[in-house]
Amino acid sequence: MAQDAPAATAALQAPSVSVVEAKRREIVSTVTVTGTLRPRETVVVGSDVEGLRIKALLADEGDMVAAGEILARLDTDMIEIGLARSQSQTARADAAIAQAKSRIAEAESIATEAQSALARTRPLAKKGIVGQDVLDQRVSAAASADAALASARQGVAVAEADRALTLAERRELELRKAKAEIKAPTDGLILSRAARLGSVVSGSSGGLFEIARDGQIELDAEVGETVLRRLAEGQAVSVTLAGGGEPVTGEIRLVSPMVDATTRLGRIRVALTASSELRTGSFARGVVETDRSTGVVVPRTAIIADADTAVVQVVRDGTIETREVTLGITTGSDAEILEGLEAGDQVVALAGTFVRDGDAVTAVALKSAEGEG
Repeated sequence: MAQDAPAATAALQAPSVSVVEAKRREIVSTVTVTGTLRPRETVVVGSDVEGLRIKALLADEGDMVAAGEILARLDTDMIEIGLARSQSQTARADAAIAQAKSRIAEAESIATEAQSALARTRPLAKKGIVGQDVLDQRVSAAASADAALASARQGVAVAEADRALTLAERRELELRKAKAEIKAPTDGLILSRAARLGSVVSGSSGGLFEIARDGQIELDAEVGETVLRRLAEGQAVSVTLAGGGEPVTGEIRLVSPMVDATTRLGRIRVALTASSELRTGSFARGVVETDRSTGVVVPRTAIIADADTAVVQVVRDGTIETREVTLGITTGSDAEILEGLEAGDQVVALAGTFVRDGDAVTAVALKSAEGEG
């Protein structure tokens, strides 16, 4: 009994330590980002014609529109008047061309007759049958007939030029009329509408509609430069909108190659699945999955780490064993152990508190944390 007493006393004096069981399970590393919802690409829709009044609005903010869909119509009364005037001017030009061509035919006949008369008079003048004055008259008449013919031909050219100008003006009016229907240049979601019934459009008035191209809304987030290197295009993101609700899924579309030299922040763009809950300009929070693995996992509090090594304290047969381990994925609460530890080992939950390698302890089991962080 005297020999058993020291051992019993030692067992009673062994301090209690909380331990957790190293378990093999899945661990997920995540990064939380915050930012603002913005359209991926904004299309501003304006009017190519000026001075016309808006007479009908066929789309409003929040509407999904298809490419070519009419958003607004402008009043075309003045254009219709111009088209009617142009039609009458075209008819007048056609008549002028016909008259000019008839003058050409008349002038050609006169010029032919004058040339024939001159041709007959020249041999007679050489023989002295007719006087020089008669020959001079024939030469003058032929020259006048040629000049009249040239003038008639120029008249046709002028009339045809006037008709071409009238047709060009008509095409311009028809184009203005066609553009009086303001159409969506692409599929998308109307974000804002500046157009108002009765207002007169002008180049200085700016865009009438703003459309999110294809309805694509993204999370524009800022992240610290130390976290930015863990992010890559294609990584899955779960986005929670302001006010809560069901998360929206997405994936990283763009990681900015630049970090702000003042704030030390970089930017990412997260493409989101279409949802009626998305509101541009609102706040959102995203959780990015950066890595996933299945291995031996312990709480981070069970690890003592410095720049070069990491160790854990294992309770084996009531005695502390300090083991050097190789770390894998680490999260805010857990760490994956690649080497140095086996599933089922009892690990001191809060390492480095008051026990050292070789100390006798009494292990008190705690439930292992299995949350993902």
